[in-house]
Amino acid sequence: MIPLEEKLRDAAEASILLVACDFDGTLAPIVSHPREARPDPRAMQAAEALAALPHTHAAVISGRALNDLTGMVKGTGDLWLVGSHGAEFDSGFLASLPARVTELLGRVLAEVVRIAGHVEGAFIEEKPASVAFHWRNADAAAADRALEALLKGPASWDGVHSRPGLKVMELSVVPDNKGKALAAIQHRVGATVVIFIGDDATDEDAFGVMGTRDLSIKIGEGPTRAAYRIAAHSGVADLLAQTLALRKDWIAGRNLVGIERHSMLSDQRTAAIVDPRGRIVWLCLPRIDSGALFAELLGGPSRGYFEVRPGDGGGTPPEQSYVGDTFLLQTRWPGLTVTDYFDCSGGRPFQRAGRSDLIRCIEGSGRVLIRFAPRLDFGRVSTRIVPGEGGLEIEGSPEPIVLSSPGVQWKLLGEGIHTTAEAEVTLGAEPLILELRYGSGNLRNSVLREQDRRRQTERFWAGWAGTLRAPAEQGTLVRRSALVLKALCHGPSGAIVAAATTSLPEQLGGVRNWDYRYCWPRDSALSAAALLRLGNTGTAMKLLNWLVEVVFASDSPDRLRPIYEVDGRSLGPEAEIGDLAGYGGSRPVRVGNAAASQVQLDVFGPIVDLVALLAEQGAPVTPESWRLVEAMVEAVRLRWREPDHGIWEVRGPRRHHVHSKVMCWHAVDRAMVVAEYVRGRAHPDWAALRDEIGRDVVVQGWNERLGSFTGTYGGTQLDAAVLHIGLTGMLAPTDPRFISTVAAVEKDLRDGPVVYRYREDDGLPGIEGGMHICTFWLVEAMALVGRFEEAKELFNAAVGLAGPTGMLSEEYEPHLKLALGNIPQAYSHLGLIGAAVRLSVGRQ
Repeated sequence: MIPLEEKLRDAAEASILLVACDFDGTLAPIVSHPREARPDPRAMQAAEALAALPHTHAAVISGRALNDLTGMVKGTGDLWLVGSHGAEFDSGFLASLPARVTELLGRVLAEVVRIAGHVEGAFIEEKPASVAFHWRNADAAAADRALEALLKGPASWDGVHSRPGLKVMELSVVPDNKGKALAAIQHRVGATVVIFIGDDATDEDAFGVMGTRDLSIKIGEGPTRAAYRIAAHSGVADLLAQTLALRKDWIAGRNLVGIERHSMLSDQRTAAIVDPRGRIVWLCLPRIDSGALFAELLGGPSRGYFEVRPGDGGGTPPEQSYVGDTFLLQTRWPGLTVTDYFDCSGGRPFQRAGRSDLIRCIEGSGRVLIRFAPRLDFGRVSTRIVPGEGGLEIEGSPEPIVLSSPGVQWKLLGEGIHTTAEAEVTLGAEPLILELRYGSGNLRNSVLREQDRRRQTERFWAGWAGTLRAPAEQGTLVRRSALVLKALCHGPSGAIVAAATTSLPEQLGGVRNWDYRYCWPRDSALSAAALLRLGNTGTAMKLLNWLVEVVFASDSPDRLRPIYEVDGRSLGPEAEIGDLAGYGGSRPVRVGNAAASQVQLDVFGPIVDLVALLAEQGAPVTPESWRLVEAMVEAVRLRWREPDHGIWEVRGPRRHHVHSKVMCWHAVDRAMVVAEYVRGRAHPDWAALRDEIGRDVVVQGWNERLGSFTGTYGGTQLDAAVLHIGLTGMLAPTDPRFISTVAAVEKDLRDGPVVYRYREDDGLPGIEGGMHICTFWLVEAMALVGRFEEAKELFNAAVGLAGPTGMLSEEYEPHLKLALGNIPQAYSHLGLIGAAVRLSVGRQ
């Protein structure tokens, strides 16, 4: 058996840790009467400190009533407190009990009072769902007779559950126990490892639900399901203090680079992610959704990276920025500058994927250290490097891959099934050019000089950005967000992916890790619409061509899938790369996305809205685009009454989502606009369909008690997506129901600079961060209802979460001050653009 100290160290290094314990006999010593109990100060201090650590949770699960427990454990901070052996998670528990249960509880209480009245020194303890008979201070013989009466009497009644303890018998009218409570907390926080400490018989229920990685500890003697044992309550404080020290050391040693501090390179076929040290830590080839050649971002250095740094290690952290409105990234140390970019000269972004050149231009003086550690297919395939004339060749790839590096003398190092190349170079007057070429085995110098390719690449990005009409609010950051959306476009097809990465976590250390390197028709239409609002029509026109081909190649337009590959093909099954550790231990790492098989009926609205925006700006609406609009309205007519999985792709049963219904309404409403432009008149049946959907949403989606529209018909949970009931114009900005919904979303879903999409349990373990796009929706909604200054304040707080080079991830955890989710996230950047435009219009 593993020694306790070693097991404790292993548990303290869990991605997400839950430390839980009993109260009486564990946090507090056993006393003659429960009201005299007081928690050990050292133990409480350690438990509270654990609860305050990142990715660490602490709980006290006691047999006491919750109000009693709360009074005993003062200044609890972030501690979870659960009373009544796991039944009481909140103070309103008693009111939630059915009448028949409370009636049974009354009968049990009366009978226990009668029996206990014959035992001198015994006392009873009333709790919200149980009655406890204590005989610690009673005559043993009299207590035995009373206990026998209890077991033959109320303990045998239907609906009554008996819980024996240390000289206590508790009779409960609910079946909950500490095991169920512990499992519920573990699911809610997404804990990967649990430590539970207890001394009583009722703690055995908790020990019984624990897994092999968990640490179960029994205090004292007696039979137990716990794997470990300590002699007495006095050892609990030491155990918690040791856990705290180990946990703090492990957290400090991880040195994670913040997700938002990374930057992207793009040639509109693939993308690379560069960390703040100028180290390329992510690159998939030949396409953005292909296997990774560098995957350090998700698997550590052994999974591939490409590093250039000063030979002396660089005493100060480098500075990093893009060159103007481009995707040329410069990382600068004193005396050394590395400029990274994908070659976009000669129309490369619009050519088929399969031939990409990543250029690293190194300028300055002194020595530089270069490490080139490619790892094919996330490091799952042996990657051998062999020297060639003027550089290095990679063996094992189905397509040729070389690193052109004239004059560099490489040292090749064997690392298991892989090879790493290392070189130390003294810089001269001329820049050192390293060129990673995919799809070419040619190591000779390029026909075009690096300076010419750089200038053409600069013109490609900056020339496009120069055509945009940036709003007054945060113009520089808006242009960078627009460039991000442009970079996420697949140049050959016009599809727009949701993000450049997979599996960056929505909860650090948890399982909410998804692959976003694909095209969601909804998301891509929203991205193109954001660029339209800045004056760019070309992206929207090309995306519509892609959508036309995808929609009319499907079995039926109303069966449009939520997600496609960038070339319009359906996704294969979702899979996991089991041997990748994940960012910050966040596993599994996923490739593919099972949401591709879901039903998401909100997709029709953004597509039709995109065509309507083009028409309103005077762009030509082609016959194919008009037929696309007609197909979307027909799809709405056929399916709007159906439940679906909704915009958030919850992996559970389909429901009637208010946002999906609103988007169906939006599709028909905007189709009528397109009809006016294309045909000169609206379709005769569309107004009736639109109004029918609108009436249904207003009646079924409104919750009078909450004073808000809710996420689903008849639901009680708020959802930030319902803000679209006003953002689309279904309800006027002056409508009291929309104003009230905006206030409710702000009150219940906002936390500082971010807004959560919802608070309800979605079936997945763990708690995610606030979502940037929801924050920007609230900004727009607040501005729309006249709360302009408050909207601007929230907007400025939200854009302050962008990284040093303007990148936004999907989410942000405000308490840990932690960026979460894939990067750069199209949703976040299109939301920023929409909010900035809305605020600028409001200013005018």
